[in-house]
Amino acid sequence: MSGYCLIAPGHPVHGHYHDHEYGFPQREERELFERLILEINQAGLSWETILKKREGFRAAYDGFDVDTVAGYGERDIERLLGDAGIIRNRLKVHAAVHNAQVIQQLRASHGSFAAWLDAHHPQDKAAWVKLFKKTFRFTGGEITGEFLMSLGYLPGAHSPDCPVYARLQALKARQQVPPPGQTPM
Repeated sequence: MSGYCLIAPGHPVHGHYHDHEYGFPQREERELFERLILEINQAGLSWETILKKREGFRAAYDGFDVDTVAGYGERDIERLLGDAGIIRNRLKVHAAVHNAQVIQQLRASHGSFAAWLDAHHPQDKAAWVKLFKKTFRFTGGEITGEFLMSLGYLPGAHSPDCPVYARLQALKARQQVPPPGQTPM
């Protein structure tokens, strides 16, 4: 089993995320934006720290409403930098606002953030990283890889012997849900 699949099941902080979110496809803009912000903020910290602060992030970033965050000004940025419920890093806060504005542009060019992701799937990690670095802020290799793996765009979220891996496979088969970016047959 992967390291995360060994420690997360039954863990008071990691358990629910591992069992119900990690590796599961997601289409909703707020969910995608939330995952991107959380992954960016995890850089240099533990995922457990981010999960413990998740509700603080939701409150601070207006429920991850892209349009609201895209309109944040200097007062909002200062408010975020003073909020102990989140990671108070100026580069990460500015990246969240900028990336919300980018997602608005992706709506205009592709219809949605999910459609933009689908339009570029499948690619290997190196190509995704190059695309994300060109498109978003604060999205290096680890952040981009984890973001995409957490949504099923890249493989490896769960090891084949993890019970969640089997659930994901069964879910895809039952719903006849193709991998992200592919249309049903």
